[in-house]
Amino acid sequence: MTSEEELFANIDALLAEEPQLPPPPERARLREAAGITQARLAAALKTSTQTVKNWENGRSEPKSPRLEAYQRLLKGWAAKYPAHGTPAAPVAPVAPAAAPQPVTPETFTGPAAPEATAPASVEAPAAPAAPERPARPATSRRPAAKKATKPAVDPRFPHGPLAVLDGDGSAYGVDGIVLDCPATTIPELVEWTLRESGLGAPKLNRFGKDSDPLIVLTAAAAVKLGLPERLEGHEQRRSLRLPEDHPVVKQVAKAKWQLTQRGFGPWARIYRKAQGRERQCVQLAILSWDALDERSWPGVAEMEPADVARVLGVYAQRVITPRGSTAVSGLELMTALRPPTKPERDPETGNWISGHNPGSLGTEPMDPAPPEATAEHPVVVQSGWTGGFLNEEAYQWVRSVDSLTGAECALPFAVGLDLNTAFLAAAARLVVGLSAPDHFHAPKFNPKIPGSWLVDLSHIEVDPRLPSPFTPDGSRPTGPAWYQTHTVAYAQELGYDVHPIEAYLRRETGAYLDPWHDRLKAAYVDTLADLGVTKDLTDAEFLAAMERHKQADPAMAAVLAAIKATVKGGIGKLRERPQGRHYKEGERWPALQRPTWRPDIRAAVISKARVNMHRKLSNMAKMTGLYPLAVLSDCVVYPSPGASPLDFLPYAASGKPQPGGFRLGPTPGLAKLEGVQPMLWAVELMEKGLNPARHIKGGDAVLDEGE
Repeated sequence: MTSEEELFANIDALLAEEPQLPPPPERARLREAAGITQARLAAALKTSTQTVKNWENGRSEPKSPRLEAYQRLLKGWAAKYPAHGTPAAPVAPVAPAAAPQPVTPETFTGPAAPEATAPASVEAPAAPAAPERPARPATSRRPAAKKATKPAVDPRFPHGPLAVLDGDGSAYGVDGIVLDCPATTIPELVEWTLRESGLGAPKLNRFGKDSDPLIVLTAAAAVKLGLPERLEGHEQRRSLRLPEDHPVVKQVAKAKWQLTQRGFGPWARIYRKAQGRERQCVQLAILSWDALDERSWPGVAEMEPADVARVLGVYAQRVITPRGSTAVSGLELMTALRPPTKPERDPETGNWISGHNPGSLGTEPMDPAPPEATAEHPVVVQSGWTGGFLNEEAYQWVRSVDSLTGAECALPFAVGLDLNTAFLAAAARLVVGLSAPDHFHAPKFNPKIPGSWLVDLSHIEVDPRLPSPFTPDGSRPTGPAWYQTHTVAYAQELGYDVHPIEAYLRRETGAYLDPWHDRLKAAYVDTLADLGVTKDLTDAEFLAAMERHKQADPAMAAVLAAIKATVKGGIGKLRERPQGRHYKEGERWPALQRPTWRPDIRAAVISKARVNMHRKLSNMAKMTGLYPLAVLSDCVVYPSPGASPLDFLPYAASGKPQPGGFRLGPTPGLAKLEGVQPMLWAVELMEKGLNPARHIKGGDAVLDEGE
């Protein structure tokens, strides 16, 4: 029988509990009813306005002594301003730790579901409507309008996609959120992230998966959690891992968590098998282990935690939650936007099963045709293939000094133009093969069929002042060679007959990269706009804005750099080569197990980008009589009478740019100024056989060529 002493002890425990506050929407209602601003309330409680905002939207809770003071204030307001009438929606908040209630592909119950009628390529909304949120009273102050690119807050992930954890337990998230993380070990951190943090991101396609939460560790946080501040070793930096006998690795295993095959390195994934439909996976990135490459994320690793969170948060919202290097993220984005499977009903049982998602690359890896592979690939080594390979690469061409005229040499400047994300522009509406290649002998050329064609283009006359459109080094072909469809189609466009000797073609085709292109284009344009470079600027204003855009906001400039690296790295990953000194020719390497190991798609993108470049070069010659000095990937150098592109680009009498040539602007495929040097400097480099486009930026700049 329960004693009186036990009952009183229970009552005392209840009295000792923290004071209970009304739901976050009610806190905001009471403050607004009293006519008090968030800033004034913050001043009274000696805290920040952002903290009050977090209290009122459920992102954080006050602690003593502010908790008691805040509760006393709210009770007083509640007595003065009771709620009248029935609220338009339930006022119960969605707590960060509430069990998620996602609408997943597996939960839809039949054709009547609204998603069932949408085409496979249509992207799902960033988040479902949240009926749990109450309608604000008419007198509430609306927040400032936000850009359309910022997704709605998903009630399952109220604190955004990621957080940066510092050594004092502060976890900095997006939009100024700061969470308190009590974890002192990696397993505790994983548990906190999944159960309490409210971190994560919704899927990008209705058939896809939600993004796992990302926790970025500062050096201080890594040390606090038992990790070494630096990860040292003699292997390549990206292959460094904690040894299996490290105490933290043992802690993870003892807590029944698992590491992926890549182990505990700069980017680590810690998981358990999914329970039902709920994934249990957390990704870690350790800043002091060089998780953020300086070339892709300039200056980010040295920023304060809140600024790191801002940079990575904007990238996550506009592109994808980082999952490794920008190259890895670029490849993962393709799959996230075109998931390989979708739910479909089994006609025999009536049950929902996993089926192929049309337009995707499927779930199984696919061997390329021998000419699309690399020399060490098993299909080449095992077959003894000696028939040559595709050589669809970006331009690396320098014009012969002998072809320069006296008038050109007399011009004072060499001006470099750089095409914005040229590979991304080439990916737009690009039809690629989705099925395995079939072999054909003496086929009739069809420019609508993606594939690889063996054809002789050596008879095509090429102006020596322009690079050949058929080879990366701009030299004229010397005989039959393998080309991607776009290259052969361009020969036909120039008016030449083409007669393929053989071909490897794909019967199933589609614009696989379209959603990838659309998302990255929007991210690029929106981020440039945040830096003051918008579409409505005149060409002169655009050049001025580009000159100062990196200084306008270093954090957003870093996001822009990461987006550009995501494009080039993602395309490069489609043909990832074997890594490590222990690899032997003819062995299969890990990248070959991915359905996204598709060198033919990479070749299609680069072929189209190079053809686009040549078309502009040719049109420029026709319109202006100007010929380039050099081309390197997406950068071209022209002799110019002035130090600005405005001095030589073609404009109509109305002042509008002439179509067909290079045009200035902030969207993919348009151009910006890369650099200016004296013409004499460029000629001297050309005489040495060096490429002026590689150095036009100054400071011995070298362009990233994509892989």
